[in-house]
Amino acid sequence: MTDTVDIAGRRVGSGEPAYFVAEIGINHNGDLGTARKLVAAAAASGCDAVKFQKRTVDVVYSAEELARPRESPFGDTNGALKYGLEFGVDEYRAIDEYCRTLGIVWFASCWDEGSVDFMEQFEPPCYKIASASLTDDALLRHHRTTGRPIILSTGMSDLDEIDHAVEVLGTDDLIILHATSTYPSQPEELNLSVIGALRERYGVPVGYSGHEVGLATTLAARVLGACMIERHITLDRAMWGTDQAASVEPLGMQRMVRDVRVVETALGDGQKVVYESEIPIREKLRRVGAK
Repeated sequence: MTDTVDIAGRRVGSGEPAYFVAEIGINHNGDLGTARKLVAAAAASGCDAVKFQKRTVDVVYSAEELARPRESPFGDTNGALKYGLEFGVDEYRAIDEYCRTLGIVWFASCWDEGSVDFMEQFEPPCYKIASASLTDDALLRHHRTTGRPIILSTGMSDLDEIDHAVEVLGTDDLIILHATSTYPSQPEELNLSVIGALRERYGVPVGYSGHEVGLATTLAARVLGACMIERHITLDRAMWGTDQAASVEPLGMQRMVRDVRVVETALGDGQKVVYESEIPIREKLRRVGAK
């Protein structure tokens, strides 16, 4: 059993504080200034890392899909949208420099092999495999050639599919995230009890990638043992974009990190003791001579 995985010098897993990932994804809407604001908000909230998404658009999508009509700020086809949302080397160099300035880790989920090769120039501390890519064996194997830790998200996947992905990836330096891939997810479909089941089944650190509205269920995920917490971050849930409504605004992200840290403190070590602060109360309230 692999109890912990190292990400940029920070151990993630059993006995460690939760590792917080603010998923920027495509919530920057193709604007570098917005991306910087999201990075700054994540850093100010106490998150450990921010995550982006990287695609080679004409590899991930067919010509027919790119030509499909779709209205967006970038044009009237799906292709215009996909190209408009994609950052290139200049933007990621700026993001790399900015994250270093703020002292926050960054990495990406790559949707094709070329995107993994592109990201390698930045020497990321790990890679995230999106739920949509869990059954892409070639992409999973290509990620493993980098030798970097892997975070595997498991939304819209059954146990047979996850078993196969873990067989392809192996369990070394692997973190699995329980997830439900609806945006936003309904509480009755979060199935947080799966967190413990995945940890027992695969013997690796298990975290939680949430897409629900609100924070209470994310706190519950930590109580149930999630070692990594990933939530989408946005400047404003009313902004244009498909992921914004299922995201957390900066103040919410701050509250989430703060409240999880309180929960971690409150969980304690599992040993029942009488605290020094309780002794005067015990002496005052217990009946003399009572056994």
